[in-house]
Amino acid sequence: RSGQYTMNHDHSKKIPDGASFDCSGSQDSLDELSMDDYWKELENIHETRGNNHEEQVALVVKEPDEGELEEEWLKEAGLSNLFGESSGDSLESMVFLSTLTRTQKAAVEKRIETVTQTMRKKNKHHQIPDVRDIFRLQNDSKGKVCDGSEPSTVRKSENKNETHDGTKGPNFSLGTDEQKNLLEDMPSSDTDINLEISFAEQAANLKDSSVGKMCKGGGSDTLLPNFRLPKDKTGTTKIGDLAPQDMKKVYSLALIELTALYDILGTEFKQQKAVKIKTKDSGLFGVPLSLLLEQDQKKVPGTKIPLIFQKLIAQIEETTLETEGLLRIPGVATRVKGLCQELEAKFYEGTFNWENVKQHDAASLLKLFIRELPQPLLTVEYLKAFQDVQNLPTRKQQLQALNLLVILLPEANRDTLKVLLEFLQRVIDHRDKNKMTLKNVAMVMAPNLFTFHGFGSKTIEQSEFVMAAGTANVMRFMIQYQKLLWTIPKFIVNQVRKQNTESQKKEKKDKTMKKLLKKMAYDREKHEKQERAPNDTNVPQGVIRVQAPHLSKVSMAIQLTEELKAGDIVARFLSQKSGNVQTVKKEEVFLYEIGGNIGERCLDDDTYMKDLYQLNPNAEWVIKPKQS
Repeated sequence: RSGQYTMNHDHSKKIPDGASFDCSGSQDSLDELSMDDYWKELENIHETRGNNHEEQVALVVKEPDEGELEEEWLKEAGLSNLFGESSGDSLESMVFLSTLTRTQKAAVEKRIETVTQTMRKKNKHHQIPDVRDIFRLQNDSKGKVCDGSEPSTVRKSENKNETHDGTKGPNFSLGTDEQKNLLEDMPSSDTDINLEISFAEQAANLKDSSVGKMCKGGGSDTLLPNFRLPKDKTGTTKIGDLAPQDMKKVYSLALIELTALYDILGTEFKQQKAVKIKTKDSGLFGVPLSLLLEQDQKKVPGTKIPLIFQKLIAQIEETTLETEGLLRIPGVATRVKGLCQELEAKFYEGTFNWENVKQHDAASLLKLFIRELPQPLLTVEYLKAFQDVQNLPTRKQQLQALNLLVILLPEANRDTLKVLLEFLQRVIDHRDKNKMTLKNVAMVMAPNLFTFHGFGSKTIEQSEFVMAAGTANVMRFMIQYQKLLWTIPKFIVNQVRKQNTESQKKEKKDKTMKKLLKKMAYDREKHEKQERAPNDTNVPQGVIRVQAPHLSKVSMAIQLTEELKAGDIVARFLSQKSGNVQTVKKEEVFLYEIGGNIGERCLDDDTYMKDLYQLNPNAEWVIKPKQS
């Protein structure tokens, strides 16, 4: 084990004297002084690991066979029924494929092509559909699909103005061609993140147009662009706002979109596959995140962040975030080791004495916790993709890729990462006193999140220098833009809406007439019951009925106006007090859009209701607390 970090040891000695380190290969020049923090941190990590004699099993990352990665990818993207034994049952996949953008389709085609060729080679007697047939099946006469004779990403100009789908209905924008003109018309500044059009489509358009020369986002470190999300009238959707069945679709779309983006930008996107290893099945350090949470939920139901992680952060903050060198100055290694053992024994008993824990020791324990996870916080699957973000041409694309990667993380990892990044930002907010700038914090934290002991030395340390500066940059991005990273891009939400609409159409057709009549009778009855709530799309002046089962006023008809926002409706309900119902605070309840073309979606206060109503006229509107 101990030979593994010797390279880093050497670096940490080398840097200060020559100060010759120039990382022009990475995006920003990070001066050698701050890089020094990185190597020192690696050295500290090495020392704690040296003292920790418990044998750590290296996690084996399996080199996949040809076609295996792609097969796994199609499974993850929810498209495994396009090949193999179950390929007959692909109706749902057809609906799914019909909502993809051109670049997303190209990414799927490319993977199916590989799987198909591999299967033919292995001569598996599966029914292997031809890629072109798959896409031809669900393209109506209007939309042509790349015929395979040219790589899908290199589109000939005459192909440009064909849209992939002729469906009418609420206007969902999906990065097809009316969008392309939209892209040209939109006066977007360089710092606006456009969430309405597929990121990969934006990249392809940039590549196509001579204007958008892909250039490295140079510039000085301190001035990271002030990226922002332009206001969306139909409301911004955050991770956690959608129902699980829609989140599953979001996950598939994000995976395909990220792959399409990497394809267009010429970066290889490979998910790593971890081989199962034996891990501790109880305790605090070195326990899988999911197991830790299971353990914690028995103590505190509904826990989403490991209790020890929350407690360590609270402990660090309790002293004061103004301590100079916070997170950079390590605790005393022997003391940290002792605390670690004592915590294992007493934390859950509630007998551990936190008063003896010095702040730097708590900070070291927090970092130790992250490093000791049997699988990295950013997951084995995506750690490499997170690292590769540094290779994308522009800062905006790096941010878009990080956004999709955050969506792809398992819930437990994502929630824990969010709490970590929020904490790091609070540390940086005190930089005048603690001297920990964004750059310093990123330098110190990058080795804890990115150098993963399980990979053995091969993956991580090939290009230690470039990698160090690069991961520190990615870390900086994650801290700086964390608020943007937890947003679900509108084009993906629109694709989900479109899938739901298509699925409903198909289901409706399949149901027998009898069921239909029964439903119509029931709907009529329900309609009459709801005091004939005018939910009719033809009503020019829309009125919606809002239900609020938890509040004293349980239902209200609301007249839609241009300016009416979700927050206004909630406020209107809350102002209707009645004696016997306990008062509800504004931040405890939210307006939800339920049904129609979405499972359910928690609305942000600034959602313009009339615009949203036009996007989803068949939804029901309910005010309720947010499900944890």
